[in-house]
Amino acid sequence: MSERRDQVWCGIDAGKVHHGAAVVDETGGTLWSKKIDNDETAILTALGEILDLANEVRWAVDISGTASALLLALLAAHGQQAVYVPGRTVNRMAGAYRGEAKTDARDAYIIAETARHRRDFATIEVPAQPAADLALLTAHRSDLVADCVRMINRLRDVLSGVFPALERAFDYSAHKGALVLLTGFQTPPAIRRRGLSRLTAWLANRGVRGAPAVATTALEASQAQYTSLPGEDVAAQIIAALAAQVLSLDDRLKRVDRQIRETFRTHPQAEIIESLPGMGPILGAEFVVAAGDLSAYADAGHLASAAGLVPVPRDSGRRIGNLHRPKRYSRRLRRVFYLSAQTSIIREGPNRDSYLKKRGEGCKHVQAVIALARRRVSVLWALLRDNRAFAPRAPAMR
Repeated sequence: MSERRDQVWCGIDAGKVHHGAAVVDETGGTLWSKKIDNDETAILTALGEILDLANEVRWAVDISGTASALLLALLAAHGQQAVYVPGRTVNRMAGAYRGEAKTDARDAYIIAETARHRRDFATIEVPAQPAADLALLTAHRSDLVADCVRMINRLRDVLSGVFPALERAFDYSAHKGALVLLTGFQTPPAIRRRGLSRLTAWLANRGVRGAPAVATTALEASQAQYTSLPGEDVAAQIIAALAAQVLSLDDRLKRVDRQIRETFRTHPQAEIIESLPGMGPILGAEFVVAAGDLSAYADAGHLASAAGLVPVPRDSGRRIGNLHRPKRYSRRLRRVFYLSAQTSIIREGPNRDSYLKKRGEGCKHVQAVIALARRRVSVLWALLRDNRAFAPRAPAMR
């Protein structure tokens, strides 16, 4: 039996089917290297073998998501914590080691070595139940939104090939009534045959708001085209099917949004997060998922840095003072603060005043919104730290 070490580093190249794992000592020598099935029994067996190698094991994983969920949960259950080593970092570090082959074992070794040399990687926290639920729901919502956008783009493409006037007449991403229209009428002759009064009644019976306006717009579009195009009948069937699918996706999105809203409001600080202007339950849920445990951030500056809102210098020779957006940051967290800042400037208040001040200083719209987003990070941090809701004016000093 080999001598037990004081400390070792275990790198894990996570995957859906199996994980590559490698353990290195303080000299970089490989002590253990195996492929582990993504199965509870296999992971527990490997965990026991690795823990027997040293008094302390430092774990590093290249994926923090569904592929590594079981692995991370089992590590947490045994009092072990892992750090997240980004894939970009692993790829860059690969060039520092001999050989060009790419295997799970080599990647795992590089992850372990990277964690051995660097101590600044973020710790992966296994989320509590509400945060885990929100992570799944928000990811599912993103998929539904992407599917909806793809369907609408396909619908517009097919419709523009047979009925361009109707394609231009409505914004199909925002007008549910236009989609309902397309489930029944997709060509100029069909709309003209129906007529204004009967088309209005048909739309009204299906709950379309502003049915007369939708019917009038559709009829005007049909009057602009009397030429039948090749493939019109088949295209009409495809358009009707796509419109029905978009409507179905919209209904599913509403149900998911309602579920996210209900789950988010079980979070102990949901009321505080939602009190910040522009931060509704959907963006609030995204913030909870993207930020994770706030105790991982030393102060508001670290949270802003994680969101990519703190510029970093890129000086070279005589070129100094060049500030750029960092390359490593949470795109999701940045999106939350940017969108909430952009929403907050719609209404009068301190957020709009701050935005207008930046515009007055010569900043463009995006620059002013980013500056406001950075300021809002500090505000939200203070609210969560003090456990109090947002107020337009600062509380009076005692």
